[in-house]
Amino acid sequence: MPRLRGPIRRDKKRRVLRPGETIRADGRYQFKYMVDGKPKFFYSWKLEPTDPLPAGRKPCKSLREMEESLEVRSIICPNSDDDTMTVMELVQRYLSLKICVKPNIRINYNFVVNALMKDPFSKKPIGKVKMSDAKLWLVKMQSEGRGYSSIHSIRGVVRPAFQMAVDDEILWRNPFNFEMREVLINDSVKREAISRKDMRIFLDFLKNDRHFKKYYEAVFILFHTGLRISELCGLTVGDIDLEKRTINVDKQIQRDTKGKRYIISTKTKAGARLLPMTDDVYDCFTAILRRRKPPKVEPIIDGIGNFLFYDANGNPTVAMHWEHYFNHMVKKYNDIYKYQLPKITPHVCRHTYCTNMALSGVSAKTLQYLMGHSDISITLNVYTHIKFDDAQKEVELVQEQQQKEMENIRKELEQVGEIQPKIIPFRNKA
Repeated sequence: MPRLRGPIRRDKKRRVLRPGETIRADGRYQFKYMVDGKPKFFYSWKLEPTDPLPAGRKPCKSLREMEESLEVRSIICPNSDDDTMTVMELVQRYLSLKICVKPNIRINYNFVVNALMKDPFSKKPIGKVKMSDAKLWLVKMQSEGRGYSSIHSIRGVVRPAFQMAVDDEILWRNPFNFEMREVLINDSVKREAISRKDMRIFLDFLKNDRHFKKYYEAVFILFHTGLRISELCGLTVGDIDLEKRTINVDKQIQRDTKGKRYIISTKTKAGARLLPMTDDVYDCFTAILRRRKPPKVEPIIDGIGNFLFYDANGNPTVAMHWEHYFNHMVKKYNDIYKYQLPKITPHVCRHTYCTNMALSGVSAKTLQYLMGHSDISITLNVYTHIKFDDAQKEVELVQEQQQKEMENIRKELEQVGEIQPKIIPFRNKA
């Protein structure tokens, strides 16, 4: 049966019409296909099942529901014979096309493949996967203890893989074309900013601790620059300009599963930025450079050397090192003191910096630049973590500033006589 083709057409709702689908003059949707050289038609007042029925029209199935028949599906999907390949085979086919990707993305792909290999769902023929099957699979993974973020990563590969099968005309629709929040509970822990009090307590503890004081300056910098931890690890001596008091951020250092380190660009184009130093940050970098003891043979990573931070083996530190440092530092504090600190990570430092700058009145656009955000909506999301007490203090501060400004204006006007009572002379009628 020949498949009808033509240019891309859309309905009034801007939805793309499939080959064979048209809209009649009376508003009905029509699907035309050929069987043994003879045209056949489906008609409906609705394209999708969720479409409202026009007033005065009898209830009917949507056009897309009618197209689910085996006969029509074979026209929409001329390559449906390939739908016997398994989910794993489809994913591997999809990933084989992803050649030019960053190493960290490749690591995520390997994670997804390893997770799928252990799951019976990977052996299921793609043509047998219904949307309910896809949803139940995600629910099953969460019920078995897999975290929301991990499931999100897995679905982030499986969904486009199935879309590739749709584009290749193997499948007629993507069974993963739904929102995760429809079926799963987001139980991932949000990385909240910590209070100024907790930040001060943590920094004071590090500064005075005999073992962890060597990390004080780096942690202080994270709290007061908003650097991503991979950006901090990627800093070299040449990136620190003490004379101009600037920090050049243009790269990250990361490590793959085999331990190999590599340099990549910043997370986004906006991530490449020049940051100003406050006096305290200047003092911290001065101390770091003064104490810096590089290995006898400094490692060169992708042509770059002279890093600021090294591990015990003489290699540049990576994010995992600092995650461990923070865990040990917070644990030691909480083991000693009655007052307990919340979980603190390098990203919490970044989030705390962003929140504190927002509360200090820094504009969203300036903050977007400082944080290296590509989209200002990411920056604005910080304000969702500002609590009532913070908002109340902010309103009171603005009110106080406005009152001072009005008082100053009043005094200025009094000095020039602009608000003195106007004396109206009265003539003597006598």
